[in-house]
Amino acid sequence: MPNTKWSNPVEVGFGHKGSQVVQGPFDALICLMDTWPDLRGPRYVAARSLCRAALDGRKSPEEAREVFISAAKEAQLQAH
Repeated sequence: MPNTKWSNPVEVGFGHKGSQVVQGPFDALICLMDTWPDLRGPRYVAARSLCRAALDGRKSPEEAREVFISAAKEAQLQAH
């Protein structure tokens, strides 16, 4: 279900690299794997897992959104 979208997109700021608007779990996975800084803690791992689970229909997209935002805060990124 790559087309699954969140009710509210999340804009993540990457400092001098600019920002990225994340529309749903598929976009979040791409962001986590390709753009994320080296600071990758337990919330990062949980966000990857929940985004995959949301794409498989095992978790809701909104659950993945909350954990993704949590991972951004863990990595000291601006997310709103």
